[in-house]
Amino acid sequence: MSVDVLCLRPRIDFESANALPAAALTVAYQAPNDAEVIPLMKEARALVIPAVGPKLNPESFQHTTVKLVQVTGAGLDRLDLPLLKGMGIAVANVPGGSNSAMAEYAVTAASVLLRRFAWADAEIRAGNYQAIRARMVSDSLSGLEGRLVGVIGLGTIGLAVAQAFHRAGCRICYHDPAPRDAAAAGTMDAESLSLEELLKLADVVTVHVPLLATTRGLINASELAKMKPGAILIQASRGSVVDEAALAQALSSGHLGGAAIDVYETEPPSPDNLLLSLSGDAARRILFTPHIAGATRQATEYLFRSAWRNVERFILKNELPQNCVQ
Repeated sequence: MSVDVLCLRPRIDFESANALPAAALTVAYQAPNDAEVIPLMKEARALVIPAVGPKLNPESFQHTTVKLVQVTGAGLDRLDLPLLKGMGIAVANVPGGSNSAMAEYAVTAASVLLRRFAWADAEIRAGNYQAIRARMVSDSLSGLEGRLVGVIGLGTIGLAVAQAFHRAGCRICYHDPAPRDAAAAGTMDAESLSLEELLKLADVVTVHVPLLATTRGLINASELAKMKPGAILIQASRGSVVDEAALAQALSSGHLGGAAIDVYETEPPSPDNLLLSLSGDAARRILFTPHIAGATRQATEYLFRSAWRNVERFILKNELPQNCVQ
């Protein structure tokens, strides 16, 4: 039996989200390292992959029959886009599906860090109720209202994050040479700033840029040093956008008030990752999550259904796929 689609994520993922493909599609579900992947690449018309994971081996596309690579999310850094373009293979993603989840994560993480909720939880479990309460009261911790939030990257996700912080009573500034919707930013009285100005002024800095040659190491030791003392950093873009060693130093020195880290230079992070090695107060000022900022049941269902609808459009209806990136 011929295969229409090769999918590099398990069927159970789609079953759990109530987002299986149309019965008319013949789908082979394989792990990325299965021996059957390359033979099936010479048979299938479409390849479906998660946005998160290691880069796909370019050799897999030799003599392929695949004409569409559909990503079940927005990220494209697993793919060699110039190679696929040269081979006449369309690449499509699902932009915007995680907007609400990402926005919820950023606002929640900022609040947890500013008000030290996780720190307090750990101290109470250790029997230090009186001491941590006295310290929190003495330090007069700030909430979100009235704080200046700097959004780096005002694309689809960045705009949703900015709007969520605005609804929480924050003032908004952003850095993006080409914002996706400058008019929407204007409705929040969001101010466009240089990266240096944003880092210098913002109480919370939240990063939402794709991983490109120009964004790799965008937030390095020099940029972290420019941040307002006591500011919070939210890192939910791609791991290599922020220099982890420099961030560890900024937290260890006490320059930053805290950081939420959802993405890592290598995933999972290695045991010797400097952020995981922090101790004392520096360790208490960091919140780790396992690349799940955009992963809620609602977001996953939307992403999966949108991806399959696009594949069905291409294979069953012989129509051009939507949201092609090249």
